[in-house]
Amino acid sequence: MLAQILTAAGGPLVASELPVPRPGPQQLLIKVRACAVCRTDLHVVDGELSDPKLPLVPGHEIIGTILEKGEGTDRFAIGDRVGVPWLGWTCGVCEYCRSGQENLCDRARFTGYQIDGGYAELTVADARYCFAIDPHYRDADAAPLMCAGLIGYRALRMAGDARRLGIYGFGAAAHIVAQVARYQGRRLFAFTRPGDVAAQDFARSLGAEWAGDSTMRPSEPLDAALIFAPVGALVPAALAATKKGGTVVCGGIHMSDIPSFPYRILWEERTLRSVANLTRRDAEEFLALAPEAGVRTATVTYPLDRANDALGDLRSGALQGAAVLVP
Repeated sequence: MLAQILTAAGGPLVASELPVPRPGPQQLLIKVRACAVCRTDLHVVDGELSDPKLPLVPGHEIIGTILEKGEGTDRFAIGDRVGVPWLGWTCGVCEYCRSGQENLCDRARFTGYQIDGGYAELTVADARYCFAIDPHYRDADAAPLMCAGLIGYRALRMAGDARRLGIYGFGAAAHIVAQVARYQGRRLFAFTRPGDVAAQDFARSLGAEWAGDSTMRPSEPLDAALIFAPVGALVPAALAATKKGGTVVCGGIHMSDIPSFPYRILWEERTLRSVANLTRRDAEEFLALAPEAGVRTATVTYPLDRANDALGDLRSGALQGAAVLVP
């Protein structure tokens, strides 16, 4: 099979031919139909996330069809379409797994990081961590739901019942969670890179009533803010924009260092928290909610051999929505 391989931190990816993988017990062999390009992939390729499996096939927002089932696999049927997310395996016995926090499992393994992912024609995944995809979504349109959508949904849950919701960094995750938030009747305030008028217009088209630079204060204090841009300096900015008792949620897996800030902007019972990975419950809930809420993804497709171009466009901020590789 053809694949794009990371051989060393810092990239670039290398086009390679690999043997067809074989599914083991509880696994599925999947023909990849689409794989979205996530900012986490960029952090892995650029060496900002340490100790990936090398060589590595990146990619963890996979949509594909089942070609073969391993021994003991009782979920799905040959030919079914499934989605494969970031969370690829957990131990099932630790205190986190037993308490509904499998996203924090110390032994967890992640697709496109410790497990070869979807920047390839074929991939193998644990059937217990795969999900059926609503037939109304085309392959490329469904792919961003598998991480941008799932992480955005988990971050939104962390915001509680916040009505005035700020979103910092209006990329793949933000453009999906914005649609869910509007469906839930929340008010949206969007923060973009300074001067990025196109992103601000994009946010308004998805229901934001206010859109401006990340350095600006919104027209009203926020009940909660979600930060998807990997920029630590946004944390004090979001805290300062949030009302007493409000919440700031950091939705990324990697962020630059948070600068020191005065205690007064954390005081008055504001909460600062992070989102780590996802659970299978998140996936089940969100993948049922997305079609009900009318979620639609904005995508730009690339052939598999242009994976480095897709990563470069994401790195430079040239995308609105999500890049998707189509083998």
